[in-house]
Amino acid sequence: MITIQGKGVSTGVALGPLYFYKRADNTVPRYEAADTDAEWARFKAAQEKAVEELGELAEKARAEAGDEAAMLFETHQMMAEDLDYEEAIEAAIKEEKANAEAAVSDTAAQFAEMFASMDDAYMQARAADVKDVSGRILNILLGVVAGGIDSDVPVVLAADDLAPSETVQLDKSKILGFVTEGGSGSSHTAILARTMGIPAIIGLGDQVKKEYEGREVIIDGGTGKIVVDADVETKAILLKKQTEQKKMREMLEQLKGKPSESIDGQKVRVYCNIGNPEDVDNVLANDGEGVGLFRSEFLYLSCDDYPTEDYQFEAYKKALQNMGGREVVIRTLDIGADKQIAYFNMPEEENPALGNRALRICLNRPEIFYTQLRALYRASVYGKLGIMFPMVTSVWEVREAKKMCERVKKDLDAEGIPYSDEVELGIMIETPAAAIMSDRLAKEVDFFSCGTNDLTQYTLACDRQNSDLGRFFNPHHPAILRLLKIAADNAHKNGIWIGICGELGADLELTEAFLSIGIDELSVSPRSVLPLRKKIREINVPLVKDKILAQLLGDETPHV
Repeated sequence: MITIQGKGVSTGVALGPLYFYKRADNTVPRYEAADTDAEWARFKAAQEKAVEELGELAEKARAEAGDEAAMLFETHQMMAEDLDYEEAIEAAIKEEKANAEAAVSDTAAQFAEMFASMDDAYMQARAADVKDVSGRILNILLGVVAGGIDSDVPVVLAADDLAPSETVQLDKSKILGFVTEGGSGSSHTAILARTMGIPAIIGLGDQVKKEYEGREVIIDGGTGKIVVDADVETKAILLKKQTEQKKMREMLEQLKGKPSESIDGQKVRVYCNIGNPEDVDNVLANDGEGVGLFRSEFLYLSCDDYPTEDYQFEAYKKALQNMGGREVVIRTLDIGADKQIAYFNMPEEENPALGNRALRICLNRPEIFYTQLRALYRASVYGKLGIMFPMVTSVWEVREAKKMCERVKKDLDAEGIPYSDEVELGIMIETPAAAIMSDRLAKEVDFFSCGTNDLTQYTLACDRQNSDLGRFFNPHHPAILRLLKIAADNAHKNGIWIGICGELGADLELTEAFLSIGIDELSVSPRSVLPLRKKIREINVPLVKDKILAQLLGDETPHV
């Protein structure tokens, strides 16, 4: 039995085989083929497998969304077997002695350039198709594992850490829990684990060895303990804890349908954070009262090119419809810093966390912003929508964003496309500048939502992704709570509501403080809804408020 200690960032106990994430290496090898017949056979086998995969995707799309949705995959099937395409690859292999990967890559580039140069818009669009088809064949030739997991059974997934673009591609049904070498409590791996309601442990360094792969592990996300090949006694103790946690969840189920209201009658809306429309199922299953943060950037991360207006519209529409009239707050594109997307072609920055990111990108590249806002306003007729702008530091930024909203509405009016007149506009308070200027910013918007992960990072000058900073990254720091109180006071003075959508919202040690400073809404991972509701219902705000406020003005950090 081997025991390893890390830092738990998502509670729960899980048992299963350990599996190391298989990161894709898309580097195309190039060499002179010694056996051209063998290279041609490799291509034909990969082509056949790609056509088979596309056929399966077409049938799945037809079952879920009809014939039109299936047509894309059927078109790709035909392109994969196109005679001109195939002959070009054959010539590259047999005449130029290129290896199969190089032949496919070069042919894809040649055909894509040819399609893109045509005058016909339909033919120009085929450039993206040939890239997609060739990419699929290349991945098969390179042995790239789709989604990073090649296992027939669910696993405990080990990795150094996972980028946002990688978490989007994961097959969530195959994951029992996460263990990572690095990361932090606010890393995207940790956030994903809490959204999924599965355990996660970070900060393991090199303790989890490659030779452990395939061996049975038990992880406890509460204590940060990992046990490899547990003995009978240890296994029994941890499985008993898992059973007890299940019983606690069953007890919490009794709170479904009950108000999130303190003993003295102070109501708090308990909303959920999600990354895609499919997460709405978890929101409803856990009795979330709304969606306080829909991270729209994950739609961009899951695409190989800029998502179209219609693609985004369908996603936002689905989320709004499925929430059945409950509020859905969608954050506009928030990339940059740790969330990089290749097709945006962003220049490298020395300090990307302080660089061109989030609303700054949208204002600098208005065509991207315009497309997203059109999709959002078109979807607004299907539910109760809030639009939230991230990384605000100045009043002028908010006014520029609002001008774009007015332009979008004017254009929709001219085209006769309906939208709701009741869309709320809000901003994220995640920079000290926004908190300090919140008295003026509150006059521009309908609500504030505090992103405590970044607010902590910028206030304490601590990189949220750097696990080595440890105790220095302290979300309980009095400076954070003081900034939240400033923002809450200014919100209420101006008649708008304020929420928290950062991970701190689910921290039960701070719930009393949040109610005491007047937070109106807490948006958390779906699995945190019922524990948070239980905590709210146990608080008598007048009994704790004076003490909490005194601590905020003093040197003591509340509840730490």
